[in-house]
Amino acid sequence: MHCQENAIHYCTWGLIVGGFLYLLQQMNEHTAYGRYVNTKSPGIMVPAKAGWFIQESPSFLVPVLFFLTTESLPGIGKHVLLWTFCFHYFQRTFVFSMLTKGRPSPLYIVVCATIFCSINGYLQGHYMLHCTQYHSEWHRDARFITGLLIFFTGMAINVHSDYILRNLRKPGEVSYKIPRGGMFELVSGANFFGEIIEWCGYAVACWSFPAFSFALFTICSIGPRAYHHHRYYLEKFKDYPKSRKAVIPFLL
Repeated sequence: MHCQENAIHYCTWGLIVGGFLYLLQQMNEHTAYGRYVNTKSPGIMVPAKAGWFIQESPSFLVPVLFFLTTESLPGIGKHVLLWTFCFHYFQRTFVFSMLTKGRPSPLYIVVCATIFCSINGYLQGHYMLHCTQYHSEWHRDARFITGLLIFFTGMAINVHSDYILRNLRKPGEVSYKIPRGGMFELVSGANFFGEIIEWCGYAVACWSFPAFSFALFTICSIGPRAYHHHRYYLEKFKDYPKSRKAVIPFLL
């Protein structure tokens, strides 16, 4: 398959423009997810496990489909980067979705997320396999090694933070509690911080415009969520640690 340069160009800039627009939207209102979902509002609600599985799966399946239909095998650098991307979404699709105890999501949120993951799966998978060119020793490049170290550090923070959040409440409890342990000692949105670190690391390892655009979109989309969580905790809990920041340790 030849590189679809126009499609890659429009998708990449779409992530950048869309990210900034989404950031502006979230400055004025909450995205309808988690605690901000009104489960009594009219409209179809999708159970959390099904919603996460449906919306995350295209980011795993689309790159895998590209790989299986690619005639020439990529070099080791491309191999590692492609499967690093897929590894994250395998965890989100087949592990996180099965373990989550989250609230149902409105159908339109699941549909929008599925469309985004399909587009991004296409963008990252197609560009990696059919567009970008790395030299044969890219897997020894400092950017590749440093980026992957950052990525897996972020993923470890993300997965551990999700574990803490899942175990905050005992069976039958419905009230929110202050998360403690891990990166939650420094930031209110530790799970968001981990995911931001992941995709910034991936962008460094890929050293490509599409990967950087996805990292930017991630910052714009989940950074404000961490800020809203932080404000919620400060307003709800009088004993909430004042030293915690929203999403960036010691800074923001």
